[in-house]
Amino acid sequence: MPAGIAGIILAGGRSARMGGIDKAFVQLAGRPLIAHAVARLAPQVSMLAISANGPPESYATQGLLVVADTVRGSAGPLAGILAGMTWARDRAPGVTRIATVAVDTPFFPDDLVACLAVAVGSGDVAIAGSRGRAHPTFALLPLDLADDLAAFLAAGGSRRARDWLARHDPAIVDFDDGPDGLDPFFNINTPSDLAAIAGCAGPRLGES
Repeated sequence: MPAGIAGIILAGGRSARMGGIDKAFVQLAGRPLIAHAVARLAPQVSMLAISANGPPESYATQGLLVVADTVRGSAGPLAGILAGMTWARDRAPGVTRIATVAVDTPFFPDDLVACLAVAVGSGDVAIAGSRGRAHPTFALLPLDLADDLAAFLAAGGSRRARDWLARHDPAIVDFDDGPDGLDPFFNINTPSDLAAIAGCAGPRLGES
C-alpha cells in the first residue's frame, strides 16, 4: 500500500434517480453499497473516512468517521473532496494525499490507489479512466491543493469536478474491463442499473 494516503468515500449525493433513497444503503449482493466501498478501499489506504451529509449514526456499522460538507449550496463531489482534504490535512498526521472513490461504483479496481500512485509524483494529480472516459471522482490528490479547491468553489463559477481537475493537468490512468466484460467504473444511478448488474455482482465482489 502506498504510504501517506487516506481514502475518502464520496457518499454525499442526493440520489434523485434512485427515488431519493440514499445510494450508500442500496443493497447489492446482500450488503449496502457503502459496505462494498469500505471493503474494497480500506486495504488500499492507511486510513479511511466517509464524506456524507446524512446522519452520522447511519454509518455507525462501518466504524468510520463521517466528514460533512462545509460548502454551502449544491457543490457536488467537489464539496466532499474538499471536506476530505481538510479533514486529512488537519486531523490525519502523516497523510499527504487522499484517494477518492464514489460510493455508487462497487467494482472499482482493488489496485486503484497503487496504480494512481505509480503514475505520478507525490505532488501531482491522477484520475482513473476506462473505455476512453475519465472518472474524476476516482482521484489521487495532494492535500496542498485544498486551498486552491476552496478558492475555486468560493469563486461561484463551475462546480464540476472535471473543470477543477483540468487546472492541475491530471494524469489519466486507464483500467481495462474485467474478465466478464464489465467496466470497473460502472456506477449505479437508477433501479435499472442495479437490476442490470445484480446477476454478476456476487462473483465480482468475491462472493458466492
